[in-house]
Amino acid sequence: MSEQPETIAQLSFEAALKRLEEIVRTLESGEAPLDESIALYEEGERLKQQCEARLKAAQARIEKIQIGRDGQPTGTAPFDGE
Repeated sequence: MSEQPETIAQLSFEAALKRLEEIVRTLESGEAPLDESIALYEEGERLKQQCEARLKAAQARIEKIQIGRDGQPTGTAPFDGE
């Protein structure tokens, strides 16, 4: 039932997030046996790390437009996240 780490790395951000949401619902329901819950938790942790890495990579690619005193664009600068 648990996905392999290399499979998780190949998932799109959206697919990884969807699977993570499924895992959370299953764990919150309390219906999974203990061994399955542990495996799901571990898979969820790998998915969370994958999603965080993808978000950081996306943020690093985002640039903000710099505007000069005359109100015209003068270039771009890295996005600082604030």
